[in-house]
Amino acid sequence: MQPMSTRPWDRAFRSPATLDGRRRPEIAALPAGLPSLGQLFTFMRDAELRFETLRLTIEERTTTAEDETLTIVETLLRHPADARVTRSEPARGTAGNHEIWISDGTTVRTYSGQHRLGSSRPVRRVVEGLDGPDLPGSSAVYAPLTRLPMDSLPEAFVHPAGFCQNVLATGRCRVAGTTEVAGREAIVIESDDPRTSEVWADQSGHRLEVSVDRETGVIVRLVESMDGVVTRDAVAVNLEPDVTLPPTAFDFTIPTGARTIF
Repeated sequence: MQPMSTRPWDRAFRSPATLDGRRRPEIAALPAGLPSLGQLFTFMRDAELRFETLRLTIEERTTTAEDETLTIVETLLRHPADARVTRSEPARGTAGNHEIWISDGTTVRTYSGQHRLGSSRPVRRVVEGLDGPDLPGSSAVYAPLTRLPMDSLPEAFVHPAGFCQNVLATGRCRVAGTTEVAGREAIVIESDDPRTSEVWADQSGHRLEVSVDRETGVIVRLVESMDGVVTRDAVAVNLEPDVTLPPTAFDFTIPTGARTIF
């Protein structure tokens, strides 16, 4: 186990080096043994630069006082712009039990099978100048190579830089060891009492345990607990970098009869 970090990491939004006009990971591969927390966070920041395509399936279990909910989130990604995220809850059955988010880098389309409601809108524009070299690290903005839904599990897993800087690094954070997830070696990070966007969890007793794929830097498991009770366990049951995707992987047409909003 590495010693606990007391120095904030603020390199989440610093663009890595370029070669032939293309961004490259700052750290190509992790050294043997356990890396320092700063090394690991920097390695994770550039996760999406280590593959051209990706298939990722996440099973998320959330627990409340009433019940446990299982949600399956399937992500397909092809750089530099194509992404598709499908979300479903098996307990609801199959009829209309899916939500789709799909983007080609220019347009985002969504569809809810439960409500038979679709939408199509331009990708949100990025404010210019927020990646300037003179800005402090905590103020610069990272531009992903391929966008994913904001505040989603795929966004946190595949683009973990902001999550590392703005959540994990705000707590008492350490590299705790290694484990295996989906048949792949992973490095475990523990963070006690991190700051979060959810007010109810921003208090003593809140803990995050994150497992990071050693090869790619993608998060492969996120366990959240309160006072020792697990409230959320999201694990990648399938991670396939550089997988061959079918030509129709990013094709989608809103079904006839569905309502469409813009």
